[in-house]
Amino acid sequence: MRLLRTFEWRVLPILAKGLIGSGFLALLCRQREDRWLERWLPLIQARAMGLAVLEIGCGDGRDTAIIHRAGLKVKAIDISSAMVKRASVRVPSAVFFVQDLRAPFPIDRTGVVISSLSLHYFSWDETLDIIRRIRAVLWPGGILLCRLNSTKDVNFGAKGHAKIDNDFYLVHGTPKHFFDRSLIFKAFSGWKVLHIEEKETHRFILPKTIWEVILEVETK
Repeated sequence: MRLLRTFEWRVLPILAKGLIGSGFLALLCRQREDRWLERWLPLIQARAMGLAVLEIGCGDGRDTAIIHRAGLKVKAIDISSAMVKRASVRVPSAVFFVQDLRAPFPIDRTGVVISSLSLHYFSWDETLDIIRRIRAVLWPGGILLCRLNSTKDVNFGAKGHAKIDNDFYLVHGTPKHFFDRSLIFKAFSGWKVLHIEEKETHRFILPKTIWEVILEVETK
């Protein structure tokens, strides 16, 4: 249902063309190929410091499972109790919490925080506060791996919606921030950027344009 709530109905012709040209099963298979974390597993394992990885906005546990299969402990949070229930079935040994990202994190210290498409639902001040609290739980040398909505993500709300603030829109009743490179550097001022890349994912069948960013808490 989440896909239907955020879907841009004006792109139905694109979807119809895909169904006819590629076949429905092919599109569904492509949807499941969003394994973005796998190439970063060696880095995650090196920076975890033997501590549980904190995943914020875990959804149904897709990324949680990848982290767990790599032999890492995970503490994961999501605001949806239904999603947490599905995630706990998928990864029974992970520790899950139902909570808002704006609430205190259920961890004191970690070497790795992961946030895939979960930091963009808040006002600018709230976003900065969440980022500040992420930094506070990371040891020096710890990393944040995150994915953020791009301002080019027109299939999922970056165009044609009521404006709340700069690059912040009400998309079918849900507030969503969209980022360009300069806004990312502004949000993460004081962090060391290890990797930044704008790319497409087909996790939601239609192309979704995102930023994939890895940031480090610098040692003093």
